[in-house]
Amino acid sequence: MNFALYIAKRYLFSKSSNNAINFITIIAAFGVIIGSAALFIVLSGFAGLKEFSLQFSEIVDPDLKAITAKGKSFNITNDQLNALNNVEGIASYSKIIEERAILNYDEKKLIVSLKGVDENYPHATVDSILAQGQWFAPGSDQIVAGWGVSSALSFSVFDFGKTISISVPKPGKGQPSSVAAAFRSISAINAGLFLINEDLDNTLVYANLETVKYLLNYKDNQLSALEFQLEDLDNIALVKQELIDILGDAVIIKNRAQLNDALYKMLNTENLVVYLIFTLILVIALFNVIGSIIMMILDKKKNLNTLFNLGVTLRDLRRIFFVQGSLMSVLGGALGLLLGFIIIWLQSEFGLIDIVPNIPYPVSIIPINFVVVFATISVLGILASKIASARISKQLITEF
Repeated sequence: MNFALYIAKRYLFSKSSNNAINFITIIAAFGVIIGSAALFIVLSGFAGLKEFSLQFSEIVDPDLKAITAKGKSFNITNDQLNALNNVEGIASYSKIIEERAILNYDEKKLIVSLKGVDENYPHATVDSILAQGQWFAPGSDQIVAGWGVSSALSFSVFDFGKTISISVPKPGKGQPSSVAAAFRSISAINAGLFLINEDLDNTLVYANLETVKYLLNYKDNQLSALEFQLEDLDNIALVKQELIDILGDAVIIKNRAQLNDALYKMLNTENLVVYLIFTLILVIALFNVIGSIIMMILDKKKNLNTLFNLGVTLRDLRRIFFVQGSLMSVLGGALGLLLGFIIIWLQSEFGLIDIVPNIPYPVSIIPINFVVVFATISVLGILASKIASARISKQLITEF
């Protein structure tokens, strides 16, 4: 193997007397470098986009959420509430009632997701999303709407001239006597506006828990969900099991990833597709490596014939060009990774490219991407070298 490595390095780093061979080798090496750099840049860029997309959901999503297993609500007892207060690892939890509602303002109507929260709703979340105005006062019929909701209905903050009507259908059977009888409504004032992301800004409205409870005619301790903030995410499995033991089969406990399973699946699928597409581009680039090795074999036929006559086996001759191609792929992949890392680092530090004005394109340097890119280019390069070196035969090196 040392003999093959020595000859392979000589062939790889020394110039050939044939300029065309040198040119083809440079193109092959350049293709490997650019291909591996492109794969790393794309994976790092997609990782940044993934984090950029998920950070908005992480603002409002709890660490754990208990939702009803059946129907729209579940009942929780005082004993269960007392047990929740004694669970170690829970920083706070909030009672939640969620339902679809109709907002009516100045003869404009919009269907929204109404989310009733209690006074324990995390202040960190409130402070991070509130863009204008203030959070609603406890015990009031004030709301906090998304920026898109306020734009669609054309209301602002603390507009006392016109109130906002919030209506939800009354439960029951049979034909209502009138449209008004079919809904339970209240009048509310918008206290603030929030900005999270486009979907939530256009559909979500926060309100006091008691307000939503009245609209839905819920009983005491009848809830849609419980949202938990943990002291340490490392203990999430233990806390989750304790919650299951306390709340029983009436609820399902989900973590943040499970709450956004569709988003996670979409992002992971897109990541896989992008990886496969750029791997295909790498495969195409490595055809240049195969061509370069074959051209080198043809150029060195006399040398190979001499080595063969001196007793070098056909297997060792093939190993020379296998090692040469593998070295080209591995070294090219390493240089490509370095080039890609420099470009990604420059983007993360200086924001060379903007995704929108004043917001740099998000990138993320993840160690696993180094491993994925280097392993991909190494495996594909070794396969390409194996294919090319297999072209050496006794007939090829003995005929002139």
